[in-house]
Amino acid sequence: MSRSISSVIGGRPVAGAPGGRIASVNPARTSEVVAEVSLGDAGTFAAAAQAARAAQRGWADVPAPVRGRAIAHIGRVVEANAESLARLVTREIGKPYAEALGEVREIADTCDFFLGEGRRLYGQTVPSEMPDKQLFTFRNPVGVVSVITAGNFPVAVPSWYLVPALLCGNAVVWKPADYSAACGAALFDLFVRGGGLPDGVLNLVLADGETTFAGLERALDEGSVDKVGFTGSSAVGARIGELAGRHLQSACLELGGKNPMVVTPSEDLDLAVQAALFSGFGTAGQRCTSLGTVIVHDSVHDDFVARFDKATRQAAVGDPMRDVVFGPMMDERFAARFEDYLGWIQPHHTVLGSTGTGRITAANPRDGFAGDPEAGIYCHPTIVDGVREDDAIFLTETFGPLVGVTSYRDLAEAIRLANVPGYGLSSSIYTSDPAEVFAFRRGISAGMVSVNNSTSGAEAHLPFGGNGKSGNGSRQSGVWVLDQFTRWQSVNWDYSGRLQKAQMDVAELTPDETFRLFD
Repeated sequence: MSRSISSVIGGRPVAGAPGGRIASVNPARTSEVVAEVSLGDAGTFAAAAQAARAAQRGWADVPAPVRGRAIAHIGRVVEANAESLARLVTREIGKPYAEALGEVREIADTCDFFLGEGRRLYGQTVPSEMPDKQLFTFRNPVGVVSVITAGNFPVAVPSWYLVPALLCGNAVVWKPADYSAACGAALFDLFVRGGGLPDGVLNLVLADGETTFAGLERALDEGSVDKVGFTGSSAVGARIGELAGRHLQSACLELGGKNPMVVTPSEDLDLAVQAALFSGFGTAGQRCTSLGTVIVHDSVHDDFVARFDKATRQAAVGDPMRDVVFGPMMDERFAARFEDYLGWIQPHHTVLGSTGTGRITAANPRDGFAGDPEAGIYCHPTIVDGVREDDAIFLTETFGPLVGVTSYRDLAEAIRLANVPGYGLSSSIYTSDPAEVFAFRRGISAGMVSVNNSTSGAEAHLPFGGNGKSGNGSRQSGVWVLDQFTRWQSVNWDYSGRLQKAQMDVAELTPDETFRLFD
């Protein structure tokens, strides 16, 4: 059964469909319509920003501990609706149900972490260099935050922005991906009704990418957006960062990755294969933290590849409501782009991992497929061995179930190869040698490092984010994200009854620099 959804501004659904109408379909069964979506236009986005501006000051005046209780309510309502929300995630983007349930758990974890931060938005009392004067620092909300998120984590990643932004006293305009609009509408309802948010504090805009960019540009020109948060591709992130920079703003950018995993001779190869399978092919490789390239020591390369190939061929692929490693591509657009990536395979590559490449169909079957491949948008898992550092497959994020493999001679070469693509989101090393762990940590450009664990898997209380092509150094999750949604304000309070001038009216102690101890 499908539902009809639209943008919501100031607590009211937007009438009509100024941006047109689309159907959000189940990628596992494309004949099934999940939602009929009425899209907004650039004016819709600008109007949402104006509504947020009108509501923000009143929300900021709500005491921060009370805002924290609102976050607590959201977390409990999400838990009460966890299975329903997870099923919707599976229906709309094809994420296996077990993964979808874990994604919903991450919302609750984020709420659990931040519910207490309303009582810990600490500033400092700082000693002054002059008497009868006190110095203070305070965190103030940024104002209106515009959040634009991708659909591969349609409910967890938005919560990384929405929860701390709202806790800090900001009002928010949120634009989820158009292909996960039903998930966006459901999460919006959980936040607004679950958290008891006043009208206009959180606004939902459903629109396509170019329309959103035009609306954001208008809102920035009108001065109604103070901060932009974006999760998506590096190319689009660069455009949004440039747009924000023209308004002297620094966007919070969480972008793509070409995430390396180094496998040393000292490590358990079967454990490394498990990690490569999960991080390379989970969510059909459609994560920013998906494994891009396995960099394996020469001495164990052939053994690792043989084990990885066997595990991938045996992995369950298909209907996401079954016990599978991965299900369909999220949308037809990603399947078409994945076909382009497969076109980068060269004669010097060895292709492994399945009984075919590209779309799984009756004519191009996958052994052991779970369900009917013709019903949805399914692609073969693909291992490409023998990639070189000048290959497009090595250098570029391939958003889909494709993992490259190359080899190295010493750790310095492995670290160099890991950094060559220029991304810097997640990374992993499998080793039993602590010296290798710390050498890798020092040398890798990634914002996140896993030791004997996969490149995928974030926890709500650690900073999440990347460098280089993966982001501009901003971080989400944990206390570190508070700096994205607050601005520091310093206050100096002189109660001396006279004008005291800093660096001038300061008491001096006179040293005797000629003093020496006698022998």
